[in-house]
Amino acid sequence: VQLQASGGGLVQAGGSLRLSCAASGRIFSILAMGWFRQATGKERELIGATIHSGASTYYPDSMKGRFTISRDNAKNTVYLQMISLKPEDTAVYYCAYGLTLHRIVEGAPDAWGQGTLVTVSS
Repeated sequence: VQLQASGGGLVQAGGSLRLSCAASGRIFSILAMGWFRQATGKERELIGATIHSGASTYYPDSMKGRFTISRDNAKNTVYLQMISLKPEDTAVYYCAYGLTLHRIVEGAPDAWGQGTLVTVSS
């Protein structure tokens, strides 16, 4: 399975952005999917992850409220909706998949997509 993230760009503070991550292959619907981000000089951090069906999604406390992960298994795509963006949200955003949600939450997904840069201007 290969992952292709898109939708990054420049947005003003307070704005919204939706990232997409399209997956190749036929097993997308059985994979847990997650989003991470990494700002310059900082460690990669988990934004959230969703189980294969999308029926349950985990967010760390620090990410609750402004980030929403959804998926469309018919389109082999997972989304990250971001609202009320702040300059500190500037980072490269990565999607990833795991055979289990736990692997993603523990920061050890089975594969990463390439990142997409989000820049939030003040």
